[in-house]
Amino acid sequence: MDTSTTTEEGRANATSNGGVQETGRYLLTLSRPRFWLYLAGPVVVGVAAAARTPGELFAPLAVAFFAYFLVPANLFLYGVNDVFDADVDAENPKKEGREARWQGDRTVVATILVSGALGFGLTAATPAVAWPYLAGFFFLAVEYSAPPLRFKTTPFLDSLSNGLYILPGAAAFATLTGTHPPLGALVGAWLWTMGMHTFSAIPDIEPDREAGIATTATVLGEERTYAYCGAAWLAAAVAFAVVDARISLLLLAYPVVVFALYWSDVPTDRAYWWYPALNTLVGMVLTMGLLWRLIYG
Repeated sequence: MDTSTTTEEGRANATSNGGVQETGRYLLTLSRPRFWLYLAGPVVVGVAAAARTPGELFAPLAVAFFAYFLVPANLFLYGVNDVFDADVDAENPKKEGREARWQGDRTVVATILVSGALGFGLTAATPAVAWPYLAGFFFLAVEYSAPPLRFKTTPFLDSLSNGLYILPGAAAFATLTGTHPPLGALVGAWLWTMGMHTFSAIPDIEPDREAGIATTATVLGEERTYAYCGAAWLAAAVAFAVVDARISLLLLAYPVVVFALYWSDVPTDRAYWWYPALNTLVGMVLTMGLLWRLIYG
């Protein structure tokens, strides 16, 4: 028996397994697990709002929407972002530890493309009423970061284009009901995403300026960006008042928190990481309210 050959094969297998694990860890980081519910959360809310019976909460398409927008859609969205932001992110301190700088190879690129393709498969299974929302999501997911439009480098369009985050929820609602979501809910949710996006851009003001990138936050500066976010969230609460005053009151948590942060000594780049928890809490309360209505009328 040739023990040297066996040893070499063992080393090759160990190296291969290590490479697979490393790629898996990188893809997990690239998908931003802390932000998974930014896409999947609106699906949960949309399904809870649309369901007429408890059984519809677990309809095959409802489950498919949640599964796709929990992980694959995040891989696609942030993968496209990281591909076209590789040069900028090289100098961005926010990429240390919690987010990944682009280290893509053919396997990573293929995974991102497959994640996008799965979304088109999901679209084919939905009724036509949901297609505008899904088409809007994929268009904005690409053109937010990619040329020729690259919305993220155009002040105010970068903020406006982040309505993409609520489109999965709108598509799920339309799929289950066969109708469009209430206009007030669409407008209010879109304004909410505008505030969230612009707030998250505050820690990037200096890195973006150094890289020559113009955004809503770099144009306004930190203080006026706080005001912009507060105004967007107040407007979102007003829009939701047309749908349900209780949702409007719930959303007032955002302008209250942003103004409290403005007057506190908490650094924005630290508070930025608190917002996933706030979003999860608000989303949970909203979803529980919708489920209560579904079960108890």
